Amino acid sequence: MSMIEIKNVSKVFKHKTALYPLSLTAADGECIVLCGGNGAGKSTLLNIIAGISAPNDGTVTINQVDIKQNRQQYVSLIGYMPDEFFAQETLTVKEFLTFYGIFRKTAPARVEDVIHLLGLAAKKDEMVKHLSKGMRQRLLFGQAWLANPTVLILDEPTNGLDPYWIDVFIGFLKKIKQSGTTIIFSTHMMDVAAEVADRVIFMENGRMIEVLKNNDTESKPFMVKLLSRYRQKEV
Repeated sequence: MSMIEIKNVSKVFKHKTALYPLSLTAADGECIVLCGGNGAGKSTLLNIIAGISAPNDGTVTINQVDIKQNRQQYVSLIGYMPDEFFAQETLTVKEFLTFYGIFRKTAPARVEDVIHLLGLAAKKDEMVKHLSKGMRQRLLFGQAWLANPTVLILDEPTNGLDPYWIDVFIGFLKKIKQSGTTIIFSTHMMDVAAEVADRVIFMENGRMIEVLKNNDTESKPFMVKLLSRYRQKEV
C-alpha cells in the first residue's frame, strides 16, 4: 500500500500554472527527492502535500486519509519543514520546540532529546533571533521531526548547513527511513540526494520531466548520474 498517493494534482496562481497535472505515489519508508531550478514547482508540490496550499484539481491522500475529508487527522501524520523561517524570534530554542511539542502532544523529554541531537543544548535558552542560519535550519528540522511523523516533508533542508551538519543530517534521514517513515524533500545538492533517495524526480516549469531510481549499492555512482542529468537539463 502506498503511504502517499497524489492523483492529477495541479496548481494555478492567478494566470500562471505553477504545477501541471501530476501523479505520484510513495511507499512506507521510501525517500523521494525533488530536484530542479527555481520555479520548477518543487515547493508548490511540497506545500500541497503538506496541506499548506490547496490544489486546483486532483487529490492527495496520506495513509488513505484525504485532507478534504479529515484535515485534522491528515496533518497529524505530517512533519513539515518550510524553506524559510517564519516564527516568533523572541522565543528561545526550548520555548520554540516546546510549543510544537504541546501542539503535537509530545512528551517534554522528547523536546530535550531533540535539542541535544541537533547540537543545540548550549543554545536552548538563546532567542531564535540570535541563532545562525545553520542553527535555525536545525531548529526547523527539529520541529518537523519532533513527533516522529508518518510522513516527513522538507523544503531545501540543507540550506545553511556546514559540511559536518550535512553529514549528520544524512545520518538522521537514513535512520528515519529505516523506522518506516516516508520522506519527501527538495534539494540542489546531488550528493545528499544520492545518499538517501530511493527515487529522484527532476522537475521543470511545473512538470516532472524525469525520474531516476537509485539502484546503486554505493552512493557515488548514483551521484555521478544525478550530476550528469542535472547539468544536461540546466535545472
